[in-house]
Amino acid sequence: MKQTHTKLRYIKWLYTAVLLLSMQAALQAQLLPSAGGTEADKATTENPVYPPDSLNRRDPRGTVNGFIQAVADQNYIRASRYLNLKRNWRSNRQRTKIVTKFQKLLDQGGDMIPSSLISDKNEGRADDELPAGQDLVGTVTANGKEIKLYVENRGGDTEENPPLWQFSAETVAAISATGTDESSLLDIVLSDNLKERTLGGVPLGHWLAMVVLIVLSYIASWLLVALMGLIMRGIWKKARNPEKWLIIQALGLPLRLYISVLLFVEASQQVGISIIIRQRFSTITVTIGIAAILILLWRLTDIVSDFTKNRMTIRKRISAISVILFIRRMAKIAIIVIGIIALLGAIGFDVTTWIAALGIGGLALALGAQKTMENFVGSVSLIADQTIRVGDFCRVGDIKGTVESIGMRSTRLRTPQRTVVTIPNGQFASTNVENYAHRDRYLFNPTLELRMETTPDQLRYLLVEIRSMLYAHPNVNNDPAKVRFVGMSASGHKIEIFAYLEAISFDASQEVQEDVLLRILDIVAKSGSDFAYPSQTLYMAQDKGIDQEKTDKAKETVKKWREANELKLPFFRQEHIDKLDGTINYPPEGSVGEQNDETKTDG
Repeated sequence: MKQTHTKLRYIKWLYTAVLLLSMQAALQAQLLPSAGGTEADKATTENPVYPPDSLNRRDPRGTVNGFIQAVADQNYIRASRYLNLKRNWRSNRQRTKIVTKFQKLLDQGGDMIPSSLISDKNEGRADDELPAGQDLVGTVTANGKEIKLYVENRGGDTEENPPLWQFSAETVAAISATGTDESSLLDIVLSDNLKERTLGGVPLGHWLAMVVLIVLSYIASWLLVALMGLIMRGIWKKARNPEKWLIIQALGLPLRLYISVLLFVEASQQVGISIIIRQRFSTITVTIGIAAILILLWRLTDIVSDFTKNRMTIRKRISAISVILFIRRMAKIAIIVIGIIALLGAIGFDVTTWIAALGIGGLALALGAQKTMENFVGSVSLIADQTIRVGDFCRVGDIKGTVESIGMRSTRLRTPQRTVVTIPNGQFASTNVENYAHRDRYLFNPTLELRMETTPDQLRYLLVEIRSMLYAHPNVNNDPAKVRFVGMSASGHKIEIFAYLEAISFDASQEVQEDVLLRILDIVAKSGSDFAYPSQTLYMAQDKGIDQEKTDKAKETVKKWREANELKLPFFRQEHIDKLDGTINYPPEGSVGEQNDETKTDG
């Protein structure tokens, strides 16, 4: 925990240091290009080559940057050439007056679009609702009235009549008709010395105010996020859990960065900091805002993956962990790629070609790795649907085996012959899979074929006794437990049994089935009949035939059932089923299992 706090403290100081160093870079390298770059640098298939303009007014970004730079140089005559002035505004005094008024309005309540987000295309933005050849680049507020700042193309799109972007006549007229008597907060607070001494064309007091706002914005965001955390812990009881509180704390840094940027941008506009500084810092603030969002996405990826991995570990779904880790890596790679493109776009690079190349590369990669992606998607569907798990015995097509591992590309089965079969997950996910491990019951469906000499009363005896045994057995589900005389064959009479055995595994079901079959043999032997064989019987003197004594006993038992109206055919009454339920001892008396049960009971 101590290391975490130390790390966060370093990040706080680093944030402040980045802004301060960026301020120095703005002074030395003039972050804002003099007029948006050279014409040769912007010559692309989308931006045809036009004759150079001395003020670089071939696109909206060049016009805005050129105007801000000319104001910073206090070259108001040059700055006026970025405005579409009427004929009566052509004198130097009038030009200076309109430019200074424009600057003061921008300083006091102006909001200019960040430089990197202004179009650098000769034709301007084509994705807005404005007429062609017109772009919105900001707003100013004066006397409670908002004035939209438009730039318009006063040229054409040919080499003889190239593009020429200027602030529109409508914008210039609205600015000239607005009063500027109000003073900003900085004009009131700063001393004359701090207002008269300039640095980079901006009063020194404005630079100091920027440093103060950076610190105050971060402190305010830190307090705001801390207050939100306290309120959350008070309202949401689950937030008091240490693990969930760590998750909330992990989101604190990106939230603080993003909120501090918003506060900084709003406060710098409200106090009246020069538009020159704000426009130069616009790229930095946008970059920090994007970085905060990327950090948030990065941490959310870690939180979600760790939470899911822990849940899978608790559920012992080890095969899902590798998929989760793989998806987390892919998500982080996507965040890095998207972040780099977004940051480069914020700085001012044209990333359209990069995005197109990335899309083509992604399509080529998808086509080349089609099978690999198919297998990966198959592995995700196997784990998500839980069709199989490690240790399950299943059949895939004609292959039976026990699942040994579920990988990112394939699944391995160990067959009963002890060989290993590797099946691609894409094929596995698209094939019918029969999973024997998920059976809750085991079918018991033998057909008994009795000798032809078996009498009807013997059959009645067998039907009643076998059904009674099934109802009484604790490991046989009595719904249904069918024992039916279904017909005769050339060898004898056929009795079909349909029931389900309840057991925790296949081996346990085999044990129950064995016990039930042995009890059936005892009942058949007790009835005096026997099983038929697919062969002819040749009666010799040594053949004892059917046991007459047992036959008479079975006949007498059925006779008693009839006389007492207790012949349980064609069905048993429910109260008799309930009476028989679980009355058989299983494992049977004298078996090892019975001894173990007695030992456990005595112990």
